[in-house]
Amino acid sequence: YPSQPQGSSSPKSPRRLSFSGMFRSSSGSSSSSIKLFSRARKGQCLSLLLSASTGPPQASSQPLFPQAPQPSSPTAERLSLRSRSRSLSCTAPDLGHRLSLPRTKPPLVPSPVVCRPLARVCLMGLLFSPVLTAACEPESDIYMRFMKSHKCYDIVPTSSKLVVFDTALQVKKAFFALVANGVRAAPLWDTEKQSFVGMLTITDFIIILHRYYKSPMVQIYELEEHKLETWREVYLQATFKPLVNISPDASLFDAVYTLIKNKIHRLPVIDPVTGNALYILTHKRILKFLQLFVCEMPKPAFMKQTLGELGIGTYNQIAFIHPDTPIIKALNIFVERRVSALPVVDESGKVVDIYSKFDVINLAAEKTYNNLDITVTQALKHRSQYFEGVMKCHKLETLETIVDRIVKAEVHRLVVVDERSSIEGIISLSDILQALVLSPAGIDAQQH
Repeated sequence: YPSQPQGSSSPKSPRRLSFSGMFRSSSGSSSSSIKLFSRARKGQCLSLLLSASTGPPQASSQPLFPQAPQPSSPTAERLSLRSRSRSLSCTAPDLGHRLSLPRTKPPLVPSPVVCRPLARVCLMGLLFSPVLTAACEPESDIYMRFMKSHKCYDIVPTSSKLVVFDTALQVKKAFFALVANGVRAAPLWDTEKQSFVGMLTITDFIIILHRYYKSPMVQIYELEEHKLETWREVYLQATFKPLVNISPDASLFDAVYTLIKNKIHRLPVIDPVTGNALYILTHKRILKFLQLFVCEMPKPAFMKQTLGELGIGTYNQIAFIHPDTPIIKALNIFVERRVSALPVVDESGKVVDIYSKFDVINLAAEKTYNNLDITVTQALKHRSQYFEGVMKCHKLETLETIVDRIVKAEVHRLVVVDERSSIEGIISLSDILQALVLSPAGIDAQQH
């Protein structure tokens, strides 16, 4: 469809503008058009070109499952003509977008395969008629196939902040730099080796405080004077592991498997040719990318099942604290139990707050890490961001509802509670990605 003049384009919504530039496109398009969520797959799927004079880009131009072009044959020609004669024409309003329909010939359908209609697909506000397709693969693994058909580079933003620390930097200055730049982790660069050797995260800050804190009267020398390379030599003597990273050309399925298998929350994307760090992948980023395309895919039956039926999450030996628990005790639980958040439970057993690892970095922001005898309640008063309350869910809620809630809330976990708001369990982003992507393929990376 021809583009509208710039003066007559629809007003841009601030809410939709937040998705602008979220994901990178490698297409070499000119300045007159931007191709989103695509990797230059010609004539294999419905691609959406957004004119620069129109409103914000949409998240539905990237092919869900790229397919190889089929060889032409007389039979294929006849099937193509017959298919086109039966297709329904749909005239869409002029939205200033250009839609290019696939020109490849439809694949031959073997006689033993039974064809059935798929549900209608909603794309760009247009309702397409049901399409006849071969039910060659079960819908239960559709999210796994989606992840395998997209690369890590697909979700690298066009513009983002990546902070890198040299191992010669002082530990204290490094943590202050994390706070000042609003990031939770940074790759570590070794000048002598000329390579990335690790990651500095909030967990390292917690381990230093846990190991060397004595009392408010004793300064933590290891935090004040040590360099990152010294800390790594001391702490990683017995627990040294090589840096876990991934190539931008690896699939998102590989990224999900690597994150869950290694029990990490940050996965640096490093170019194997140049050695440059491009981005840091997280569970949240991957799940948000998947959620953008969920409405275009058939919904697996397990999405309508409840948490209780699926058994997703942790429900035994839940670690929690009380409002009067000292910070140093909470840090000990973080290290010993290897959890990323602790629900705060009052005397009646009701969940009233949550203390996460990210909240610990506020000790560096406030420079109050020399006094860890204060209570959790006192520490949470210094939250740097607005806190909307504990995000909760129930066992009787469906997985579809849970995924939608955790993505919209932009949190890393939900607290499972009963009708009295008493804690029953925790469901995390890794639990959800395991259920959506790995479990349908018979893979349980959480048990490795």
